[in-house]
Amino acid sequence: MDGTVLVADDDRTIRTVLTQALTRAGCKVHATSSLTTLMRWVGEGKGDVVISDVVMPDGNGLEMLPKIAQDRPGLPVIVISAQNTIMTAIKAAEAEAYDYLPKPFDLPDLMKRTARALERSGPTRRPAQTSSDTDGDRDDLPLVGRTPVMQALYRVVARVMNTDLPVLIWGESGTGKSLIGKAIHDFSDRRNLPFVTVTSADLQDIEGPMRALARVRGGTLLIDEIGDFPEELQARIARMMDSPGEHAPRFLATSQSDMAAAMKAGTLRRDLYYRLSGATLHVPALRDRVDDIALLAAHFLERSETGNSAPRALSEGAAKVFANYQWPGNVRQLEHAMRQLALTSRAPEITQSEAEQVLGAQPDPEPLRAQANTEKLGASVERHLQRYFDQHGSMLPPPGLYARILREIEAPLIEIALAATAGNQAKCADLLGINRNTLRKKITDLDIEVTRGRKMM
Repeated sequence: MDGTVLVADDDRTIRTVLTQALTRAGCKVHATSSLTTLMRWVGEGKGDVVISDVVMPDGNGLEMLPKIAQDRPGLPVIVISAQNTIMTAIKAAEAEAYDYLPKPFDLPDLMKRTARALERSGPTRRPAQTSSDTDGDRDDLPLVGRTPVMQALYRVVARVMNTDLPVLIWGESGTGKSLIGKAIHDFSDRRNLPFVTVTSADLQDIEGPMRALARVRGGTLLIDEIGDFPEELQARIARMMDSPGEHAPRFLATSQSDMAAAMKAGTLRRDLYYRLSGATLHVPALRDRVDDIALLAAHFLERSETGNSAPRALSEGAAKVFANYQWPGNVRQLEHAMRQLALTSRAPEITQSEAEQVLGAQPDPEPLRAQANTEKLGASVERHLQRYFDQHGSMLPPPGLYARILREIEAPLIEIALAATAGNQAKCADLLGINRNTLRKKITDLDIEVTRGRKMM
């Protein structure tokens, strides 16, 4: 890499690591803990790329983006943030950041993105739109997640937000499909127009589509659970989309099943599928984003607090119980469990026994374990890879997919094998069927510690 990188982060460790890594890669680096200093450097014409945190002692990094775009049109800004909500991803997109990475981030991934930014010579960027009066509600959206699968979803939402493409949102019940649809509307240019949700009951009679279009008036029309609509209503929706009238709305649809598979099975009209799937978003099940459970639980517990109750938090034992549960009702079920615990727990820290008790009262506590035990590894991997592609809608994932997927599989495999052999590298190498020196090299290259690979907080 060749160029000058400006780094702004209030964490000295991150500044040091980034400075060392970028310098070894051939870059010049200016690092600071102050947005004021960063903006002075930008104004002086320094830097070819900016890497900035969001929450800084003297301001908000996202709020500086319009000023940077004005002073230095085309200067790429990579935003890094520990605020792992859809809000951060969308605000970064609104402010037209070059890229966004949640913390903890993968250092090699950030280096690759920085290299691409240094090679970039894109068009002048425009300043971000000013916030609307709906901004006050945005931070309350329970679309929280730091796992890669959720961050990928947030990025796609940010990309399709201000397009007119129809969006098909699918995922299991309770994953938050309707919330994603509402977020797309609330952050879009249509945010001051109506958001209307219709079900099959709303479109039963011949006048149903006309009434829906009259209500939405050019806003956003969400068709809820399109997979449950009979063929006659599917044809009615297709005609409605073809002739939406003078004030055409944006069409969104949700479904509990994969609509591409439903189309192939003949339960969804092919013409309707192609009309709705301008972009396809898959909202992952909670069991596919286990590392988000504690984050979501803390969010729901905080939201359940009242002036008369002490703040509640999960104990280590309770967190493990929830991480090992399958959550057939997904995020909605987790929310209900946290509300119950906020009311019934006897101490500020929720104990393991209290967590087990609330889960014991849940219906069908382990309906998915049998499937997991019989599913072949190849089928499971294929399912996750297909979901990863689906989350990018009509776009392809970022380049370097082969190496990225291998790393995602290799690192946890070695970590689990090391844990199973109590850290004995000779036994671990024998278990994996590789040379001991090869194992040592992989441990070093992947920066494997007790639980994770290389992650920067």
